Amino acid sequence: MAEDTGPEGPALIIREIEAKSILTASKIYPYVINPYVGCQHACSYCYARYMKKFTGHREPWGSFVDVKVNADALLGKEITRKKKATVWVSGVCDPYQPLEEKYQLTRRCLQILIDNDWPVVVQTRSPLVLRDIDILRGGKSIEVGFSVTTADDDIRKVFEPHAPPIADRVEALGELKRSGIRTYAMIAPILPGAENLMEMLAGKVDYILVDRMNYHYADALYRKLHLEEKLTEGYATWVAQQIAADCKHAGISCTIVF
Repeated sequence: MAEDTGPEGPALIIREIEAKSILTASKIYPYVINPYVGCQHACSYCYARYMKKFTGHREPWGSFVDVKVNADALLGKEITRKKKATVWVSGVCDPYQPLEEKYQLTRRCLQILIDNDWPVVVQTRSPLVLRDIDILRGGKSIEVGFSVTTADDDIRKVFEPHAPPIADRVEALGELKRSGIRTYAMIAPILPGAENLMEMLAGKVDYILVDRMNYHYADALYRKLHLEEKLTEGYATWVAQQIAADCKHAGISCTIVF
């Protein structure tokens, strides 16, 4: 176990662990890979906080990351025993959080999947994914998406203070698309200012998914900022419809998933 203090966050407890499995069933895609347990981005609303009930972590969310150091070795064995289908990288904790720069587990897992022609859907908040364009270009069925929650970076700083700036995410989407990689934006949860996102995303994504705030971890922040009306079903519906209309005008596929 190691402890590290990042420039933008509290001390981080890092544990290198040996996982028992890595390619697991998912309700969204056939399979999901999570090379890390815990996430340095520590977004205030993150549904993954529920994981602490099952992992036994007592530390605050965002202050610990377990690194599955044998992830790629496990994956190399497991893909020989399972039916080929789409793999989600990652479904719970960001596969390109800052520790990935050191450990490169996501990169090594992607290399294995692409070498074996498995379809892959990557989801992240981090431009670090651009490091792996050389691998991603080699896949036959690859998509890379960014979670983009608002067009207002001041709002991002409140709800996602340790995640990359919105402009950096959008720029990364553009670079991926220019590289010939299919891209998408996951506008979820809908944070204040999300209604203006299409001005930034047009021309950079092949499709968009929209979902509302489904958890209550960040309710106190909304109250503190007097933004309670932005938590209502009415606001979420209005924003989703606005984004859908903008997508139709821009010729981009949009799916509202709530």
